[in-house]
Amino acid sequence: MDLEVKGVAASPRRQTQSFSGRRKPLQQGWTAKSWAIQNPCPPVVPRLDLGSLVDSDDEDDFSYIPFRTAHIHFDPPNPSSALDGVTPCQIPYTQQHLNELEQDIIPEDLPAPTSKYKLKYQQYKTEMKEGYKQYCQRNAEKTKSNIRYQPSPRNKIDNKNAQGEEAVTDDLTTLDRKALLQQRYADNPYHAQQSTRKSNAEIVAAEKKKQSVAEQVMLDHLCRAVISDPEQNLTTEKPEGACVLPDSNLTPLRFRKRTLHETKIKTHSTLTENMLSHKVQFDCRIISRNGRDACRELVGFFFIHDQSLTIYEYRQFGKNRTNVLPFIKKSTYSHQCGRRKGKQYQLGDFYIGANLTFLSSDHLRLPESIKENTLLILRITNIDQVASDDLRTDSVQQEDDTTRQEANDRLVFKAIQDKLKEQLHKRGVRILTAMGKYFQQLDKERNGLLDKADFKQALKVFHLEMSEKDFESSWLILNENGNGRVDYGEFRRAIIGEMNEYRKSFVRKAFMKLDFNKTGSVPIIDIRKCYCAKKHPQVISGHSTEEEIKLSFLDTLKEACSKSDEVSYGEFEDYYEGLSIGVVDDEDFVTILRTPWGI
Repeated sequence: MDLEVKGVAASPRRQTQSFSGRRKPLQQGWTAKSWAIQNPCPPVVPRLDLGSLVDSDDEDDFSYIPFRTAHIHFDPPNPSSALDGVTPCQIPYTQQHLNELEQDIIPEDLPAPTSKYKLKYQQYKTEMKEGYKQYCQRNAEKTKSNIRYQPSPRNKIDNKNAQGEEAVTDDLTTLDRKALLQQRYADNPYHAQQSTRKSNAEIVAAEKKKQSVAEQVMLDHLCRAVISDPEQNLTTEKPEGACVLPDSNLTPLRFRKRTLHETKIKTHSTLTENMLSHKVQFDCRIISRNGRDACRELVGFFFIHDQSLTIYEYRQFGKNRTNVLPFIKKSTYSHQCGRRKGKQYQLGDFYIGANLTFLSSDHLRLPESIKENTLLILRITNIDQVASDDLRTDSVQQEDDTTRQEANDRLVFKAIQDKLKEQLHKRGVRILTAMGKYFQQLDKERNGLLDKADFKQALKVFHLEMSEKDFESSWLILNENGNGRVDYGEFRRAIIGEMNEYRKSFVRKAFMKLDFNKTGSVPIIDIRKCYCAKKHPQVISGHSTEEEIKLSFLDTLKEACSKSDEVSYGEFEDYYEGLSIGVVDDEDFVTILRTPWGI
């Protein structure tokens, strides 16, 4: 049966003839020339000429072994075998062929080594002997020093960190270079359109959150306060024709236990919507190394009519479910530390970066992790600046001595911070992360307090140059109680400084994205999965791979961790705190966080 495709006829007989025609040269006796003539190589594949394989001048002057002395056997293919159309190189060797190759492949007349090869061998031998001699000397010196000096537990901590500082030429400069790789994200600006779209979504979500919290505050203080006001029982006017029962025990239950009051009656504690409208709304966060507490979303209100304040916590469950609960009940409060200790909060105390202090014992409904500390310190991260400016114009506040003293304190710390930041410009990540671990090792009581000698020793261990005058002036400001002990987190923030609240908000966003279970710590495995280095400039240019950039980040982050398999919020914040020192522009720092974490 013949087949015809587009006018070309083909039959099974013609196909058999073509294949039989290919077998004829093999049956007539095979040689290399005849095979090459009958089956020329394609123009793409060059023909291999074994005779032209000679050593170049760049290699050692070994004599060229002629191909004829190798005696490699290639048997012609068997015409009767099934592998008729297979080239000789595709026929596998048998065990007999392999044995013959092992016997004949090594020629007997090997040439003597040249002078150039002998010289290289002598140089290599000398270098190996010198290297081994130096290695033995270093080991002997280490053994003698260990026998001669046995450090105390406190000196062990100092020596460990000092050795890390002395090894700048080895591992630590490598860590610095790896940390600086993260700053390269700023070289490739974040996509403007994508950034604008995300910013708009964040603004809408923030406004929705503020509106829901404000509505809940109004409901709590306009409705529940009137219903539960006990003063209603005293001011309620009794009707003239009302029947008064002589014994209250005989009164029916529905009259004796009244739960609702007459809402038209006004008392001293009754609030109106007009009174509550004169307020300043602000966002704040808890200053804590606990990830669960530091990432709580808190919204506060300061009311002008009675100088009171209240703080609510905004919680979001999933995408659509939210809840607003009181965190600090509405009342008048005073400063619990600093130069204003004992003074009541006023409108001038509320600005971005200000601290609000409360006694945790006064608030029984606080989480247990917060009650462990005597003071609850809140930092204002954002404020309704329009409402604050309007209310400031109405209430004139005079500058007192305390305000001037606080301004002088800030100038003292600013001068110290500028000097230390110059020293930490390119090694901030390594120093800050190591300093956090060093302070935790010294804190045997686990209360966060250290004495004056500990802080001086820390400055020496990490080679941070600070004059005695600057240290004493800063210590007088920080040691306000005079007990000789200061919180090491507060000490580090005072002399080194910290990120502004705009930068720190993105650090919290990145950690909250990783800590989806809200446990306060993130496994290294999850960080490895979420970190994306596709848009790193060195990956785009081809100088590095994604895996190399990811490993460099994980190596530097692990140095900040007390546990090898997880990262806490405090350690995550310390890493980016050190990275922030070398980044001047806020938007560049935000790009460094946005690009790999996708926030």
